[in-house]
Amino acid sequence: MNNTSDPHADVPIYGALLGIDYGTVRIGIAISTPDQVIASPLEIYHPHNDDQDARYYKQVIEDYRIKGIVIGLPIHLSGHESQMSQEVREFGKWLGEVTGLPYTFCDERFTSSVAEDHLIGIDMTRQQRKKRLDMIAAQILLQAFVDCRKKQQTERDYQASIDNDDSLNDEEE
Repeated sequence: MNNTSDPHADVPIYGALLGIDYGTVRIGIAISTPDQVIASPLEIYHPHNDDQDARYYKQVIEDYRIKGIVIGLPIHLSGHESQMSQEVREFGKWLGEVTGLPYTFCDERFTSSVAEDHLIGIDMTRQQRKKRLDMIAAQILLQAFVDCRKKQQTERDYQASIDNDDSLNDEEE
């Protein structure tokens, strides 16, 4: 990640993205469409060791032509980071080095509870929910990221058009 005013600047605005809801036992995986409009749950990955995990992520990236990675960052309701936040940051750094892809972190507060509510809403048993929860949380995280990014781009485009109209009006006067 870079240190510019836009923390997402390194993650491309075109091409499929990988969304990750990190956990020490289960990692939820989601992917976006290449136009970054729709995020879909992919699977739950159970981490093993660095070599096997690296092979797994490289294969997913190749199979789905992933161009960037969005990793959920656990943050307390107060806005402060936790010990788990540091672990996720270390994971992100490792994943960026292993894959060579740009990555960013995204606040994941409430993604698991929203995912749980969705799964309860479709009348799944507790066991069925447990098998799907992390990948649905990854989907919600990634969808929120791409939606926010599209909204920001639309606002920038709108502001640029206003600025352009203002400069044209100044020239006419």
